[in-house]
Amino acid sequence: MSQERRYSFEFFPTKTDAGHEKLLATARQLATYNPDFFSCTYGAGGSTRDRTLNTVLQLESEVKVPAAPHLSCVGDSKADLRGLLSQYKAAGINRIVALRGDLPSGMGMASGELRHANELVEFIREETGDHFHIEIAAYPEMHPQARNFEDDIANFVRKAKAGADSAITQYFFNADSYFYFVDRVKALGVDIPVVPGIMPITNYSKLARFSDACGAEIPRWIRKQLEAYGDDTQSIQGFGEQVITDMCERLLQGGAPGLHFYTLNQAEPSLAVWNNLKLPR
Repeated sequence: MSQERRYSFEFFPTKTDAGHEKLLATARQLATYNPDFFSCTYGAGGSTRDRTLNTVLQLESEVKVPAAPHLSCVGDSKADLRGLLSQYKAAGINRIVALRGDLPSGMGMASGELRHANELVEFIREETGDHFHIEIAAYPEMHPQARNFEDDIANFVRKAKAGADSAITQYFFNADSYFYFVDRVKALGVDIPVVPGIMPITNYSKLARFSDACGAEIPRWIRKQLEAYGDDTQSIQGFGEQVITDMCERLLQGGAPGLHFYTLNQAEPSLAVWNNLKLPR
């Protein structure tokens, strides 16, 4: 769709048939906006492997939008990963989001033959050559498990130089953190596109809980305004839509190569921002 910029939406595989049907309905609605691709997450330790695979294949074959499965190395053997890559390649999938992945609680640190995302990127390249466009994760505000920001920057550079084509960031609410991150990695010789990940604001309590867990900072002025609305869902959504729209405008004006929306399997919050920005369809 977009020659200069790319726009994409992310889903998570559901546990129920009803949830899956809702996901597909959301995907069909979003497909009318001609996104460049859909991505689909992969549970901790590969816990949603089969559901991710099935969802991706349906998005590709039935919804007719290119699908990009998340693939993580924690908890999977090389044989497991090789099998998944073979299935995706045979199905015509040509984009993968390569991640270290989260450990299921209680698993400990030693699991899987590959321990880091840069090793997974290298493995995909060794196994499949240039068949896949490889996305990696970027953390403008630092990965929550990183020792410090410098280590995290170095880790990103390793992943990128292992053979990645582009990156998608963790969501954030401070555009300056994105621009600073991009400037830092460019200075270290990494010039792959880094696409901002965008999380619409629809529910303050869930957002605060999720953000605390994944290390995404909610600026104090946003947090305090959302707290002030209490249970007024309409005001929360209206304020959130404006905050995210304004940030996206600034990101695009500042040269961001596109936007990647974390939909949480809902169409309307992301499309409200899309329509406010008057993005191409």
